[in-house]
Amino acid sequence: YTIEPSWRGPVVSGSAIFGTTVAISLGGIMASRHLHLDLLNNVLRSPMQFFERTPSGNLLNCFSKEVDAIDCMIPEGFKMMLGYVFKMLEVATIVLMASPLAGFVILPLTLWLAVNLEFLGNVLVLAAAIFSVTGRATLSPGIVGLAVSHSLQVTGILSWIVRAWTDVENNIVSVERVKEYSETPKEVPLPSAWPQTGTIEFQEYGLQYRKGLDWALKEITLSVQEREKVGIVGRTGAGKSSLALGIFRILEAAKGKISIDGIDIAEVGLQDLRSRVTIIPQDPVLFSGSLRMSLDPFDSYSDEEVWRALELAHLKSFVSGLPDKLQHECSEGGENLSLGQRQLVCLARALLRKTKVLVLDEATAAVDLETDNLIQSTIRTQFEECTVLTIAHRLNTIMDYTRVIVMDRGYITEMDSPGNLITKRGHFYRMCVEAGLV
Repeated sequence: YTIEPSWRGPVVSGSAIFGTTVAISLGGIMASRHLHLDLLNNVLRSPMQFFERTPSGNLLNCFSKEVDAIDCMIPEGFKMMLGYVFKMLEVATIVLMASPLAGFVILPLTLWLAVNLEFLGNVLVLAAAIFSVTGRATLSPGIVGLAVSHSLQVTGILSWIVRAWTDVENNIVSVERVKEYSETPKEVPLPSAWPQTGTIEFQEYGLQYRKGLDWALKEITLSVQEREKVGIVGRTGAGKSSLALGIFRILEAAKGKISIDGIDIAEVGLQDLRSRVTIIPQDPVLFSGSLRMSLDPFDSYSDEEVWRALELAHLKSFVSGLPDKLQHECSEGGENLSLGQRQLVCLARALLRKTKVLVLDEATAAVDLETDNLIQSTIRTQFEECTVLTIAHRLNTIMDYTRVIVMDRGYITEMDSPGNLITKRGHFYRMCVEAGLV
């Protein structure tokens, strides 16, 4: 007979241990990376309501403690548990070689862990000893000694298997928590060209500035078609500006919803929403820095496009006359420019973005008639393909619009073309009489 080289057994055993360690380590890294990316992507795309009802400490704990458990504790627990499982299989194999009957007793008893481990280990040792004695005529003393000595390890092995499994079971809760956060509702992924038509729909929309206060908007149901020009008028406190706050989600809906091109804006990320809809506010906002930075804060457009927008906004001659031109330094809030110039800068900013939906929140209320006429003429020519909502201070600016909405105490009281509303002699007619238009 041939004697097996003494190095072969340790090499096989070492290779098996190395392979198991590498497999568990790589599997743990891949699983942890996948879970962390799912968690991060979902949390970054969660709607605002998620952050309002979820304590920040819970999120920090999820990204720190739970991810650490997935990175370290669970793979280590699996490695320990599998190591002792394989050790148990080794013992079962040796005993099976020594006495097949003892091996068949060990296997089902190993799966039956509901009984006391000490008792189970003693039963296995007794079975190995009894079946080895009964087969003494065919078994060598060395095989019998090996089988009995290995069966004595069963109690300790089973204890470590149970301990390792318990650790894995305790730490696997971290995976459940991470999966819970990675499966919460996300913001709606938007088409790159959204909105394409600019249709806006209010469905029983209600708005409150705070819970417990009166409703600023009540049961607003309204459909605005693409390219439609809609003027919104009413007395102070009627709810005109609240519509603009709702469209930009400065305030979240208390009831109902607003849809743009069929997509509920409450499910859209604020960055996506506010970058796809343009507003020219009543109080023009400029940044401290260069004029170009106020026009294009993210440097998304070329100088040629910026100059073209300035030309359309009737500011090209003014900016060309400045010593630093586009690099002209604007003071805090643009105070070194006149109010009309600041409003024209906001118009130029809107012309650069040229989104499908434009909101004018009493954009010309504080400027002179000449600047007002410049702004209105530019809007009529350059935003012809856009849906325009104008919260009007001067009624003459909306007399050629498609429709006029008259609001009072949060309700829509009248809605029709300007000519039809004047014919009906209702609220809008009385406002026109006061303004001297009829």
